[in-house]
Amino acid sequence: MNEIETVRAFLRSLEDRNLDRALSYVSADVVYQNIPLPPARGAREFEKQMRFFEKVIDRFEVQIHHIASDGPFVLTERTDVIERGGLRLAPWVCGTFEVREGRITLWRDYFDWAALSVSFLRGLPRMAVHPIASRLRPHKGEPTIVRS
Repeated sequence: MNEIETVRAFLRSLEDRNLDRALSYVSADVVYQNIPLPPARGAREFEKQMRFFEKVIDRFEVQIHHIASDGPFVLTERTDVIERGGLRLAPWVCGTFEVREGRITLWRDYFDWAALSVSFLRGLPRMAVHPIASRLRPHKGEPTIVRS
């Protein structure tokens, strides 16, 4: 598997919510950072952050727009779709991965925090009404009652 294939497989694992598989693609000394937050250093810290992320989101999707490699470095331009209780965030993300001996040793993402914050604030009303709306929606297999 080349560097780009490794990054794609890793991101697919995160989309599938298969953290154990995703962890098999990272090195023991991986560094993960969302700029400008402090980095998580090592597989244990990385796993801790990913397990928290897994608990607080309902769905994660990666839409890769561009991907390129230069030796061990893989650069991505992508949209990461994050959903939680009616809230949907879809920031444009530029990511840098370093892959050594088939394992990701570095994952650093850059995105526009201001745009993400505005998107979050716009989504708050949907998040607030989501519990009510989901109760009003018929569940799979339940009949829909239409009154005239």
